[in-house]
Amino acid sequence: MTLLSGTPADLITRLRALDTRRAYVVTENGQTRASHPELAELAVAIAENTRDYRAHEGVFLEIGNETGALLGAFVHKTVRGQAAGGVRYWRYDRLEHYLSDGLRLAVGMGRKNAAAGLWWGGGKGVIARADDHAADDPKFRRALFREYGRFLSGLNGCYVSAEDAGAGPFDMAEIFTTTRYITCVPPAVGGSGNPSFATARGVVAAMQGATAELGMTDLRGKRIVMQGIGNVGGPMVGELLDAGVESVVATDIDAGRVNNVMNAYAGRSVTARVVDGGDMSIYEEKGDIFVPNALGGGLNPDTIARLKVSIVCGAANNQLLDDQRDDRLLAERGITYVPDFIANRMGIVNCANEQYGRLPNDPAIERHFDAEWDNSVANVVRRVLRSAKADGITTSQAANRLADELAEQPHPIWGHRAQAIISSLVANHWEKGESDPYPTQT
Repeated sequence: MTLLSGTPADLITRLRALDTRRAYVVTENGQTRASHPELAELAVAIAENTRDYRAHEGVFLEIGNETGALLGAFVHKTVRGQAAGGVRYWRYDRLEHYLSDGLRLAVGMGRKNAAAGLWWGGGKGVIARADDHAADDPKFRRALFREYGRFLSGLNGCYVSAEDAGAGPFDMAEIFTTTRYITCVPPAVGGSGNPSFATARGVVAAMQGATAELGMTDLRGKRIVMQGIGNVGGPMVGELLDAGVESVVATDIDAGRVNNVMNAYAGRSVTARVVDGGDMSIYEEKGDIFVPNALGGGLNPDTIARLKVSIVCGAANNQLLDDQRDDRLLAERGITYVPDFIANRMGIVNCANEQYGRLPNDPAIERHFDAEWDNSVANVVRRVLRSAKADGITTSQAANRLADELAEQPHPIWGHRAQAIISSLVANHWEKGESDPYPTQT
């Protein structure tokens, strides 16, 4: 069995056998290199992952000192600034899936930041959730996310984290106790708090841009089919109802979320039901817009063939299992796909620039919803759809082209600084350093 076909726990075992808690894979002069010769297969596997690897500047891994969890930071391209993106706490059956998720999400975050006009690069944090984790125990979570904060501090700011799937505002507050390289921290300590509401509002704005560009006027009278009604999907239901949709039909794997939505919108045209993880029935619901709000990779040849909608536009990251194949499949079926990183930008917009202070109805945030601003969510959606049609390419190709061009624009002050930080980590043997340089806080 190869290391990649094993579990994240197998990598932890391998690192401990090497008497280390840290490892990295970096790209130097177009070649990937691992921190330890014994981990060369990691570098080879990452380089050969042609779907998700895009010359990432670095992948940093560490074993939590107290919890023993596998902590990861994936840095894609940092020309526009420090890598920025949320930290995901999720279960992975294979190390291969853990690495692929981090690589793919980091690319998506870089494109999202660039297309939104933010001076940030692409990055993602991933913590592997193990069966023996007491994930619902506040004491365990406190230790885990404080460990992650110390991990971030050890990376010297090449990556700045935020909230993502499996983590919430309280977890961000714990990270904040051990690092400054975190956003989405609570308002009580000067942060922007939970970004979910901004994300929901932004996705609805993206739908409005798509319907306008396609000659479908607006959202009034539309039937919405939604997969996932959690932190983002729940508030999105309210936004859609306020926009005049005819009805919303939704599913979620969490009964509590379903109950919350049904109670919040009792008497309105909302139907939500609990499903298990393998239930594909939501893909077969008739409607105008399919809204994927669950984990990535849900749109693939099987599920795309089931869709009975005109538009796909949702909050999930990396919705297409293979964006070089599945966007074409959608186009062939006459379904307009709004690329995820164009639609769901507002979470990172909401928290990206917390360090510059806060304003009520902050103009730096509100302009993203303003139809008069050229780079608003709706206008970028329209630009992407128009470009795809004019050039005979898919909407994913059009969006990627736009974002990749913007991602090459250096930060006006700190361009390439994060890459220099990564080089310094390698030169100073980060992999041999103290894995927990700060005393545990209780």
